[in-house]
Amino acid sequence: MSLENYHVVRLLQQQSRALGDKVALEGFEMSAPWAQISWRRFDEISHAIALALIEVGFNVQDKAVILSANCPQWTCADIGILKARGVVVPVYPTSTVEQAAYIVNDAQAKVIFAGDDAQYKMACEVQAQCDSVEHIVVFNREVELNSDKHIHLDELLARTFSAADSLTLTERLGQTSLDDLLTLIYTSGTTGDPKGVMLDYRNIASTILQHDQKLAFNPGDVSLAFLPLSHVFERGWSFYVLCRGGHNVYLNDTNRVKEAIATVRPHTLCVVPRFLEKVYSAVHDKVAKAPAVRQKLFGWAINVGTQVFEVGQNRAQGSLGLSLQHKLANKLVFSKLQQVLGGRLKFMPCGGAALDHNVGNFFHAIGVPVLCGYGMTETVATVTCNTLDNRVPGSNGQPLQETQVKLGKDNEIMVRGDTVMRGYYNRPEETAAVFEDGWLKTGDAGRFDEHGNLYVTDRIKELMKTSNGKYIAPQRVEGKVACCPFIDQVAIVADARNYVSALIVPAFESLEAWAHEKGIKVENSLELLRHSQVVEHFEARLKELQKELAGFEQIKKFTLLPEAFSAEKGLITPTMKLRRKNIYAKYMSEINAMYGKTY
Repeated sequence: MSLENYHVVRLLQQQSRALGDKVALEGFEMSAPWAQISWRRFDEISHAIALALIEVGFNVQDKAVILSANCPQWTCADIGILKARGVVVPVYPTSTVEQAAYIVNDAQAKVIFAGDDAQYKMACEVQAQCDSVEHIVVFNREVELNSDKHIHLDELLARTFSAADSLTLTERLGQTSLDDLLTLIYTSGTTGDPKGVMLDYRNIASTILQHDQKLAFNPGDVSLAFLPLSHVFERGWSFYVLCRGGHNVYLNDTNRVKEAIATVRPHTLCVVPRFLEKVYSAVHDKVAKAPAVRQKLFGWAINVGTQVFEVGQNRAQGSLGLSLQHKLANKLVFSKLQQVLGGRLKFMPCGGAALDHNVGNFFHAIGVPVLCGYGMTETVATVTCNTLDNRVPGSNGQPLQETQVKLGKDNEIMVRGDTVMRGYYNRPEETAAVFEDGWLKTGDAGRFDEHGNLYVTDRIKELMKTSNGKYIAPQRVEGKVACCPFIDQVAIVADARNYVSALIVPAFESLEAWAHEKGIKVENSLELLRHSQVVEHFEARLKELQKELAGFEQIKKFTLLPEAFSAEKGLITPTMKLRRKNIYAKYMSEINAMYGKTY
């Protein structure tokens, strides 16, 4: 089918006509009128936003920023801007004013859509630094505005627009093109200033078409959007969900994801490995504290579930005995675990980093399919992905049907196809640097197995070389260690050193509960981290977690840190990637202390 039929705005208009009063958007624990938005109302709201933009002189391919946590208004603004044939520029709500101002100035955005009071204040500070910004629209109607150039979204939606503006909008919708720029998504920038990835309607159309060929998503299926819409993963998936007639539920407080999953009972949700690692570690921590009989029952059930999974993937032979055992395991163990995740998950797309295969195997065993994929902002997320009938633990699956993938120099993964970005906005030299004969150079190294499944082996630019000449892939080591319920964050150190060390941020709630059980009495968290029993506890945990790593990869020394790596302090990106250079600079004395003597 022609990509012209996959223009995102036209697809959404078709769904609005077909589904009418059915729910399109839902704000988790939000009050009316944003608690539930019908398809018909979604179309009306986005139409009104487009008319309002046209009224204030917003031209074709002008830029508008969305600075907000996840909510139905986010998507309404997104589609409203697109209907006016503008370009959407998402900004993470956790950004600093300086980071937001950089993006707004680079994009020359005319309008900012802001979420709550804190985001409105940031938008005002950004406007003071950016001459291009003419208007601010605020989602939360409780926010007090300080300029007549600013307006609440609810007030905007109550206005009447002129016939001339309506005619202009109709003309713009009739002139839409797959070659129009749809969005600028600024990459995190772990090493420098963020770059605006230019994605057009052709990129999104191709993504929707190719996901149709891989996934079993049905109209009416419920998806929980809890990863930030500012990121390509959740936003690209939300486009897909809505273009296919799904029901998208928005969670603006990620700390409430456990409650949201139990209440919403989604059929699907996008996840990152850290989310799965936390579920995995919480379950195993609970099992470890259970009586021996229950521990044996759990181990038996996981073993049965793993065998049944392998049979389902046509990699092993089934039997009547195994089927009977699986029914019992499902009743006694798996059904309870599935209920914690809502009880009706069909699959969870997973991306953003490598998932430890032990974690992946656990979810497959309990009957909750995790579909790991590989991609980047520059490719509208998905390049390769596992599917329900092709789940290979440790791999990122096979390429999308119309996406070409090959390995270049140093086994670098290279991509070509309609999902690949147009380039970096205002950066022709950097654009040229990442393309080679029409192929996008990803910066990641990988390998294929005999069935065409991609394994990402390391990040070429992040590889660390010890003074002994051994190469360390930091994400592999950190992924193993992050499975521990007592570890929240970890950054390893190895470059030009003679062994691997680590800076570890403990999961303080779990650690304090453990210390209380052990009768450890301390005055403060720093004293807790220095307590000999705590240090020995982490040493034992690391020894167990690193069994599958080669000796030279294993963490030999570590330092427990009293505070988390935060975006506010410049230590992580908005997508939770480590800014290693900044971390190493901040904790240089702690790192040097770990190398005060050699083993």
